[in-house]
Amino acid sequence: MDIRQQQLNAWLTIVLQQSDFKLTTASADASFRRYFRVHLADSTLIAMDAPPSQEDCTPFVKVAKLLLAAGLNAPQVIAQDLQHGFLLLSDLGNDTYLSQLNVQSAPKLYEDATNALIKMQLAGQANMLPNYDAALLTREMQLFPDWYVAKHLDATLNNEQQAILNKTFAVLNKNILAQGQVVVHRDYHSRNLMITPENNPGILDFQDAVYGAITYDLVSLLKDAYISWDEEQIIDWAVRYWQPAKKAGLPVPDDFSEFYRDFEWMGAQRHIKVLGIFARLCHRDGKDGYLKDLPLVMTYLRKVCERYVELRPMLKLLNQLENVKPKEGFTF
Repeated sequence: MDIRQQQLNAWLTIVLQQSDFKLTTASADASFRRYFRVHLADSTLIAMDAPPSQEDCTPFVKVAKLLLAAGLNAPQVIAQDLQHGFLLLSDLGNDTYLSQLNVQSAPKLYEDATNALIKMQLAGQANMLPNYDAALLTREMQLFPDWYVAKHLDATLNNEQQAILNKTFAVLNKNILAQGQVVVHRDYHSRNLMITPENNPGILDFQDAVYGAITYDLVSLLKDAYISWDEEQIIDWAVRYWQPAKKAGLPVPDDFSEFYRDFEWMGAQRHIKVLGIFARLCHRDGKDGYLKDLPLVMTYLRKVCERYVELRPMLKLLNQLENVKPKEGFTF
């Protein structure tokens, strides 16, 4: 048992007023946070260990409050020690969406997830959360050249390639910042949504929430790095989100094709970032399990860059980096 876990044990003994509990690993996420399941005589709770030098629990507590007030199924904060980075939370179980998604279960699970998403997007106003502004969007995309290109591919961009990347970032930012702005979870996908008997889904890992583009969380959900669906199916689910979102008064375009373009461009930003994050998790943090998820993320990015003329230079750059010959075909 490491020193952090000993400190957590001592804190839990005081908070629970008993020492007769057992800790098992619930999950370790892509950050420095760890989660333990606290087994009591007749129930379980979740303890979060977030070292204060690397993580801050304050946003988690704040966003949990926001989600619960909106009637969403987020963990309740039972006890907190922000100074030492410990939280005691209610337990939403261990059935992730990812573990249960299949052709039969998907329609209902995604319906629940999009309904919850609409509730969340209706819940907040500007200034409640940090803005998902150009600086943050760009900082995220910069992970791609810094980690995927430089560290993972061991490549260096020439001036022309760097210019293509800068232009692509600017083009994406312009579209994304013009979209309707709402509460954005930022990791709304199959590993962070839990199947719960009531008020499905349980929502986790929301501490990085911001106020930003309305398509972001839907892209996380439907173009998930860990599970893929046919585009026809993705479009169908996107329509099933867009119609009630429009009805609820959320800032989505009146025309679905415009909404879908925004959704795709938002996806390009996210997938550029995720390629960088997965490379960093491997090369900096020693978590090489994420490498197997790179090809799907790259496929998403390539498809969008193929479809839109403004993003074709980015496709050319990806081809150069990956030594892929462009497909022969007619151009009009």
